[in-house]
Amino acid sequence: MGLFDFVASAGDKIFGSDEKKEDIVTVSPERINELREEKITKMIAEAGLKVEGLKVTANGELVTLEGSVKSQEDSEKATLTAGNQYGISRVDNQLKVESTEPEATFYTVKSGDTLSGIAKAHLGSSSAYMKIFEANKPMLSDPNKIYPGQVLRIPSQ
Repeated sequence: MGLFDFVASAGDKIFGSDEKKEDIVTVSPERINELREEKITKMIAEAGLKVEGLKVTANGELVTLEGSVKSQEDSEKATLTAGNQYGISRVDNQLKVESTEPEATFYTVKSGDTLSGIAKAHLGSSSAYMKIFEANKPMLSDPNKIYPGQVLRIPSQ
């Protein structure tokens, strides 16, 4: 699929959302890469995405995904799972897709956005927000819980 840009300061943090500056210890860049690789691998598995031979490689703010998936949707969701992590600004998706389909559009959430507003702008109707919600499950657990900097899949109509 190629390279995708994300907002490095948005998303889940390696050590959880309640990190405090005084709780953070100095960790080598190599160890941070290892932790990112482990977390992204775990999150892709927890999302139920079936990636055969998944290899996640982190190098600073860049993550590379390798392996194979059955659908374009799984490939895109794996990209979003990796990219919507704190500290990740770019994902190089090298996943091989067995069944090609039209690619979805990616949208970066801005302050004040709602799924219904995004649906109206991209799908022509605010009531189509559930299509966006469904297209981003299980990364989204509630249609009201999106945040600035988060990247969402906008399915083709």
